[in-house]
Amino acid sequence: MSRASEEVLGLLHDTLARSLLDKLQSGAYTAADLNVIRAFLKDNGIECLPAKNDTIRNILDSLPDSADLDTVGDTKLLS
Repeated sequence: MSRASEEVLGLLHDTLARSLLDKLQSGAYTAADLNVIRAFLKDNGIECLPAKNDTIRNILDSLPDSADLDTVGDTKLLS
């Protein structure tokens, strides 16, 4: 079996990216879909710095402080 060409792999990559974007924009996504999208972005070296992105900054600001977390075994719980 021969290896796929760069052209075919590029097309596959583009098709997957467009499919993930369509899913996200449709609003018909699951937590699993979001995880696939996150992994796809990470695998492709895509990062978002909170200081440069208001949406990410808002998400970070809404997370509880580590001082507000209790640990039970290896599980962190909100206090």
